[in-house]
Amino acid sequence: MKDTSTNMRLKLPVACFILEIILIILFGVFVEYDRDTSAKLHKSDRNDYDNDFYYRYPSFQDVHVMIFIGFGFLMTFLQRYGFSSVGFNFLVAAFSLQWATLMQGFLHGLHDGKIAIGVESMINADFCTGSVLISFGAVLGKTSPLQLLIMAIFEVTLFSVNEYILLGLLGTRDAGGSMTIHTFGAYFGLMVTRILYRPNLNKSKHKNSSVYHSDMFAMIGTIYLWMFWPSFNSAITEHGDPQHRTAMNTYYSLAACTMSTYAMSALVAHDGKLDMVHIQNAALAGGVAAGTAGEMMLTPFGSMIVGFLAGIISVLGFKYLSPILEEKLKIQDTCGVHNLHGMPGILGAIVGAVTAVAIPKEVYGNGLEKVFPDVASGERDTSYQAGMQAVSLAVTLSFAIIGGVIVPGEEHHHQELTAVRTEESDKLND
Repeated sequence: MKDTSTNMRLKLPVACFILEIILIILFGVFVEYDRDTSAKLHKSDRNDYDNDFYYRYPSFQDVHVMIFIGFGFLMTFLQRYGFSSVGFNFLVAAFSLQWATLMQGFLHGLHDGKIAIGVESMINADFCTGSVLISFGAVLGKTSPLQLLIMAIFEVTLFSVNEYILLGLLGTRDAGGSMTIHTFGAYFGLMVTRILYRPNLNKSKHKNSSVYHSDMFAMIGTIYLWMFWPSFNSAITEHGDPQHRTAMNTYYSLAACTMSTYAMSALVAHDGKLDMVHIQNAALAGGVAAGTAGEMMLTPFGSMIVGFLAGIISVLGFKYLSPILEEKLKIQDTCGVHNLHGMPGILGAIVGAVTAVAIPKEVYGNGLEKVFPDVASGERDTSYQAGMQAVSLAVTLSFAIIGGVIVPGEEHHHQELTAVRTEESDKLND
């Protein structure tokens, strides 16, 4: 037992030290400041307030709060795993944002052998990290922190490749990441948790539950995510009306989604009482579903329809689909990421494709170039753009499912569960 304890005590520290040293070396070799950050590239004839920092940093702050507080506290609903939810979220996010900066830089922004980074790269790294944390929600309670770091290494890499194919090669528009972030993260995590499934998990199903105070902590995460989601979806859209429109469309989608969530939660309950799981999660589905089409001329009316449908789909998923996935497919989705991120992400991708072909170019006027630059230049028509949006969903699902199956490897044969805890009982599994 002493050897085992020593082995466990060393695994995580050794991994953290090695990974961080590698990251520091890679940053030293490849990363440099971009023109808005570097003193050397400063132009004296340029107004300092034209620096991208003043346009992007407020949105970055909101996204950063979502990553470290929103996602972290949202997963504290488990009555005996709250410290691990927040603690592992902190660790995985801190690693992932560094690795994401490198991987996205290698694929998107490598110039003369260097990756130029600024506030927009920070936002993009947080987006990638968000996808990893979505997957974390599916495997919560079934993996050690070391396994989570290994998962993050591969997921960030696959995320960056998928993102490059969609945004760089296919010309897909997905500002809020319905496909690249939510759909990818959800189905990658679902596949990982399926591969890691082992029969004795059924013995601890009773621990996959909440108590009053754990639900209250989870609601903190929900409220933070709900408040800042308009910033999340609009953080890297083009300046001006597209960014304004994205925030507004998300705002109304979330509001409509919350109304339908409360209605459906009471409707599907046998006693008419609200289910806190639905409120904590399904009320956010409108933000996910508005991610792809948010910058398009979706209209407030259309945004509300999208959010309304997202809330209904998400609650029905929690009530009826999750038990089927667990019983028939052995997919134990701890935090219900399929219902919050997976299905609403697919809905958002479909809405994006339909909106691309349904809204005439004339509606955009001179603003078409900012939303659909390839359509504005004449390289493609709206039907072709819509087709690329649909193809992108298929590509994302393929990357997520295949990657989620391959990455765990043989890990499920020798599971180890450790937790950040103040008492021995802070576990989901015995």
